[in-house]
Amino acid sequence: MLQTIKQNWFSNTRGDLLSGLVVALALIPEAIAFSIMAGVDPKVGLYASFCIAVVISFAGGRPAMISAATGAMAILMVTLVREHGLEYLLAATLLCGALQIVAGYLKLGSLMRFVSRSVVTGFVNALAILIFMAQLPELTNVTWHVYAMTAAGLGIIYLFPHVPKIGRLLPSPLVCILVLTAVAMALGLDIRTVGDMGELPDTLPVFLWPDVPLNFETLAIIFPYSAALAVVGLLESMMTATIVDDMTDTTSDKNRECKGQGVANIASGLLGGMAGCAMIGQSVINVKSGGRTRLSCLVAGVVLLILVVFLSDWVRQIPMAALVAVMIMVSIGTFSWASIRNMNKLPLSTNLVMLTTVVVVLFTNNLAFGVFAGVLLAAMFFANKISHHMQVEKSLDESGERCTYQVTGQVFFSSANRFIDSFDLNAAYPWVTIDLTHAHFWDITGVGALDKVVLKLRRNGSWVEVIGLNEASATIIDRFGVHDKPEAVQQIVE
Repeated sequence: MLQTIKQNWFSNTRGDLLSGLVVALALIPEAIAFSIMAGVDPKVGLYASFCIAVVISFAGGRPAMISAATGAMAILMVTLVREHGLEYLLAATLLCGALQIVAGYLKLGSLMRFVSRSVVTGFVNALAILIFMAQLPELTNVTWHVYAMTAAGLGIIYLFPHVPKIGRLLPSPLVCILVLTAVAMALGLDIRTVGDMGELPDTLPVFLWPDVPLNFETLAIIFPYSAALAVVGLLESMMTATIVDDMTDTTSDKNRECKGQGVANIASGLLGGMAGCAMIGQSVINVKSGGRTRLSCLVAGVVLLILVVFLSDWVRQIPMAALVAVMIMVSIGTFSWASIRNMNKLPLSTNLVMLTTVVVVLFTNNLAFGVFAGVLLAAMFFANKISHHMQVEKSLDESGERCTYQVTGQVFFSSANRFIDSFDLNAAYPWVTIDLTHAHFWDITGVGALDKVVLKLRRNGSWVEVIGLNEASATIIDRFGVHDKPEAVQQIVE
């Protein structure tokens, strides 16, 4: 047990402490922005980010992944807050957490295996574009000082790691934030700072039970929002976990992550915070800054609270240009440039799934819609590909009276018509054998196709024998098929 604790918490202490500090600084403006987006006080997002980050560090299934208040979740809260107020948002947050815990126990995290690599790539690319676009308001209608500071920040981020000795000791995003803040304060530059984003809280969060009636009417109001928040939160968290898995060459427990996200959101709602989920941008910052264990996420949450409550006078001075530079670095590092370079080498279906995911996300501004569209399109391409591997070979004996059809491949909704068309249904052979030794029937559409072929051949006067069924195919055909049930055939005829 001690070895497990050391591995999960203290195997990378220096890197986790520094990366957690970087993430905490980057979380502040985003939490404020997401609060404003949702229509609530900035402290709601800041308390949520602190609480979720701390709780998920203990309860989550993916070390080094950062969870907090997110834009994808904030978008879903706007209508609820506008029509019913903050108390109903807190209640919806509690129900969202409960639904996510249920999803974890139902092992819905295992569904991530159905998300193809092309969908993950499209998700990553779309998110990188959204992260970059979110920085544009900070670079629009501003003075040249902002552009100079942002360019200097990017220069520090990409060049500092090459400095001998100290380049590898400190995360370059942290150096960027500290240096640009010192420069802005020393020169007295009149540029936008974190303090301009909104008022920072000056007290610790307190336990807060939502002041809403505990009745069916309240449930009817919050359930649609809670369900949407739960789905989007789990989807973004599972996708982010997969990406961090790839970045760190490690695995994670997706079902534990579902339960951990639920526990974290319940804790957030009880402390006056909004619902949140994993943040790919902050997770990338964490990993690239050296974070590898649960300690990095815990440090990020604790330092965030300390900064906004006890060191707010200093935090207010951080120029937004420094954080914009960090987020631009994140967007560049997140985007899968290989997916563009290798488009001419990859199958057309793979490129279409990736591009569809990106386009849907950008048009709807909803990551869940993009992933659903990508998964659906990938499933359609897969079904179409598998259906083309179904073949039926016809052979006649020397007398020309016995015909044998050898079926090979998968028979299901996508290949059922090809299966039917492969038989000569108008030829009246005295004996017909359908050999299914190398075939498999998956659904009632495939079973219906077999029924149609057998009954049509029998109406033409052929004696039909079906042989070679494997156990699974025999079970579904015996349950839903009619060609071997005289009473069922009679009902069809009548």
